[in-house]
Amino acid sequence: MATEWAGLIGFVVALTLALLRVPVAIAMAVVGIGGSLLLTDWMSASYVMASLPFEAIFPYGLSVVPLFIFMGVFASHSGLSGNLFRGITAFSGHRPGGLAASSVGASAVFGAICGSSLATCATMGRVALPEMQKRGYAKSLAGASIAAGGTLGVLIPPSILLVIYALMTEQSIGALFAGAMIPGILATILYIASIRLQVMRNPSLAPVSDYVPWSKRWGALLQMWDAIVLIVLVIGGIYAGLFSPTEAAAVGAGGALLFAGIRKKLSWATLRAGIRETAGMTGMIFLILIGATLFNFFIETSGLTQTLVNWITTQGYSPLAVLITLLAFYIVLGCFMDSLSMILLTVVPAFNVITGVGYDPVWFGVLLVSVVEIGLITPPIGMNLFIIQGVSSDMTITTLSRGILPFLAADIVRVVLMVAIPGLILWLPHLLGFGSY
Repeated sequence: MATEWAGLIGFVVALTLALLRVPVAIAMAVVGIGGSLLLTDWMSASYVMASLPFEAIFPYGLSVVPLFIFMGVFASHSGLSGNLFRGITAFSGHRPGGLAASSVGASAVFGAICGSSLATCATMGRVALPEMQKRGYAKSLAGASIAAGGTLGVLIPPSILLVIYALMTEQSIGALFAGAMIPGILATILYIASIRLQVMRNPSLAPVSDYVPWSKRWGALLQMWDAIVLIVLVIGGIYAGLFSPTEAAAVGAGGALLFAGIRKKLSWATLRAGIRETAGMTGMIFLILIGATLFNFFIETSGLTQTLVNWITTQGYSPLAVLITLLAFYIVLGCFMDSLSMILLTVVPAFNVITGVGYDPVWFGVLLVSVVEIGLITPPIGMNLFIIQGVSSDMTITTLSRGILPFLAADIVRVVLMVAIPGLILWLPHLLGFGSY
């Protein structure tokens, strides 16, 4: 059997195991080890297999992962998310669909602190969903707006997925963070526009809330001071050249812990729970990284990636046709698999194919994260939909699936704009002087 065919069969087997709900780390590791033993001799394979797991999690750049997770966990424990929602609601809650729009805006800001879509969705769901239900919002709009807003935690820096992509493809974390800023703001605007259009067509979806006088608005705004300071410290510090992304993560983690203490939300029980949650999430990500490293070694050894690149370039397909096919593949795959698993399982061959036909790696990284986040709200397995269902027991997947459709349309519009106008991603990295951008 040609080694390329062994690689293709291994890829299909790993994908099938993942779709059958085998933990993706185990699926990739088993296929990677088995395939490497098949293609090489026992001594060579055992030597490589013994060193790869250490090399997968050893890089210094990976230290940002637990630090950003720690920052998000303690930002949540400090009540920061609730202050964000109340502050934004004070300015927009009295408008049609204002509470839903406020949940999207608060998710965008919290996502800039948290870096995790699932954590953003779960946190904002506990804060905003009861308020919208109390004001008479339709379940479909209330739940779907939070589920969609949660995806902003994946895209808006600091993003764990962008960090993982950067480390696996040897790209600049700072350039990727800069490239994701405008698409993240665009996603927020399109989600809010989607809410306004829905409410214009059917006002009964979102009854208008009471008007908040300006005196109370400023008080609510001042309650957001810690969130604003944390964002300026982390993101502003990176772009101003004050510290590296790793140092920024450490500053953010320390700041989140400090603000939790200032708000008197920090106790020994909270500290233990936060550290345990951080360790659990970090361990999960690192285990998947080890599996992905073993799997990618097998794929590279088989020569499948280079064969695929050579085949595409000799067939005369246009780069746009290759890109559209790949994006369609990710949207379909997102219906059945979580975003982190998708990226770790497919990023190496996809990256080589895309760069092989001439696309910019930073541009593709931001576009890739934007597309895999669509899978988080795509029925039937959209993870954010299940989180909202877990937060509110009276929510059904059918209701949420119906409500999420306008937000999926907004996502498609955004992806089309990003493909048609690459400057939406590349302009800011170029302006800030990252590499050759």
